[in-house]
Amino acid sequence: MAIIETSEATRQWIADFVAENLRTENLEQVLTRLDSAIITRVPELRDRDMRRDLSASTRAHAYEVLSGLTQDRFDYPVPEQAHAFARTVARRGHDVRLLLRVYHVGQEALLDYMTEIVGQGQLPREIERDVLLRLFDRSTRWISTSVEALTDTYMQERESGLRAALNQRAEIVRALLGGGELDIELASARLGYRLAQRHLALVLWTDEDTTLTPPDGSDDIAGLLDRVAARCASALGNGSVLTVPSGAAALWAWIGLDDELPDSARAAWPVETAVRVAAGVPAAGVAGFRGGHREAIAARQVAERARPGLPAVVRYPDVEVAYLAGADETAMRALIDRELGALAAPDAQSARLRETLHAYLRARRSPDAAAKILGVHKNTVRYRIQRIEELLDHSIDRRGPRLEIALDCVAVYGV
Repeated sequence: MAIIETSEATRQWIADFVAENLRTENLEQVLTRLDSAIITRVPELRDRDMRRDLSASTRAHAYEVLSGLTQDRFDYPVPEQAHAFARTVARRGHDVRLLLRVYHVGQEALLDYMTEIVGQGQLPREIERDVLLRLFDRSTRWISTSVEALTDTYMQERESGLRAALNQRAEIVRALLGGGELDIELASARLGYRLAQRHLALVLWTDEDTTLTPPDGSDDIAGLLDRVAARCASALGNGSVLTVPSGAAALWAWIGLDDELPDSARAAWPVETAVRVAAGVPAAGVAGFRGGHREAIAARQVAERARPGLPAVVRYPDVEVAYLAGADETAMRALIDRELGALAAPDAQSARLRETLHAYLRARRSPDAAAKILGVHKNTVRYRIQRIEELLDHSIDRRGPRLEIALDCVAVYGV
């Protein structure tokens, strides 16, 4: 920024102006005017404590700015009271844009006041011009220095507060999952999430190849997963949600429910591309909080071992058998080979027969119901069931439960 040349007459006027405004009575009027102008434009500061910190910051800045007007220095030390105000803004959870707005509104109010004073002085045009240029130059330098320093202070405080809150939340969640005895009301208050309700536990994650390239185009996988969890809470539950990061690209979440999760909710998951979700069984209280999480973790294990093409959302009830049977993969594969025999072949015809048998068993052996699920004629289902029994060399009724377990496993893990 260019140096503003100042005449002797201009310097004298500014010196008189500073001396006059540093007098206690005049200074109080100026500070009241500036604070009122800021609070009118930034109503979030009307709170008593916020206003008190703003007033202390304004006063400290006023001394620095006024004293600097009579000097040729270009540095404006940022007073500690201003740093304290920036930390208050961060602790209250306000966006950094509020802090920036305060300073730009403050600069406008200061220039308005000084322009008004200069206009009342009936100065020669040349001196009036020099005074206004010097005031604009110094106020711009003051704003630039203050905003740069205080943005750093705000970010440090915000990050510190977020880390502390996140650490406390993680500790409480670990205690709950570990079976620790906690005061539920106190834990709920600290978590900002009511534990005495029904919960739907989720695990959200992205695959390894999407960790560095978030699906929404941002550079924040954690933020993306948080947003998806919040959308799920709004679409499926009562809007309340608790989240705890479990890795750079993974998140644990609990959604509050007022009622049972309807079957129609299966199609209502607002999940973005490349985000995957594993869900437990909805249940109430701390036991439901803990048990649902355990089931969501199990569902994720199934999803990560499953064949390609599994849906983005995996519900534990849909994969429970596959999870339990898959605990011993060798035994599971032996079960599949033993129960399905020729039906375990990898060709398309065998896959079609397996799909028909699975639908038929889930429909309680009703050809009509299975036909509706598959979108074919009921006689087609009857023909395929006959062909299946020929390949198995026994009736389906004879080993129905074991067949269904084997088919559950194949549906998830493949043949």
